[in-house]
Amino acid sequence: MIKRLSLDQENDIKSTAKILSDVFPWSYGEEYRAIDEVKRLCEDDGIAYVYVVDETVKGIVGAKPQYGSTGWELHPLAVDKDYRHQGIAKTLMSKIEAAVVDKGGIVLYLGSDDEHFRTSLSSIDLFEDPLEAIKNIRNYSDHPFTFYEKIGYKIVGVLPDANGWNKPDIYMAKRLVKRPLNGDGKP
Repeated sequence: MIKRLSLDQENDIKSTAKILSDVFPWSYGEEYRAIDEVKRLCEDDGIAYVYVVDETVKGIVGAKPQYGSTGWELHPLAVDKDYRHQGIAKTLMSKIEAAVVDKGGIVLYLGSDDEHFRTSLSSIDLFEDPLEAIKNIRNYSDHPFTFYEKIGYKIVGVLPDANGWNKPDIYMAKRLVKRPLNGDGKP
């Protein structure tokens, strides 16, 4: 079951924070950091959904507007390790994409860090030829960029050394609504 997460769901917030801590220990290893992040998703104009099994949160997806209402940032997407490869992430992504469209969004983007040398982008100096490196990217160790590609996201750029030497952030985006055409068939 998928449900929207809100600040008044204290148990779900704690369960969600635990998933963030487990999936991203380098960012949310301390419980208060993970709880703060989950609460931020529920504030203001952010959107967060959780996937619940037997009344326990097993996955989270969130997004916040970054460019007015048209450009939204996906952050985070996390699924409990015992529930991966069962379609939960794909289901959560469909739900957040629809919610973003309902809020006026036309594009959803994300940064997929390569902090653990899991792609070919971490084995070269990206400043030499970043476009060629993106074109020839290889997945060495189950990096999530291939999941995002399967559901329609495209690599739109990289930020070399964003997380330290040879640890880039891989930027991906997906257009969520069809691009309108004017009378002559051009955008």
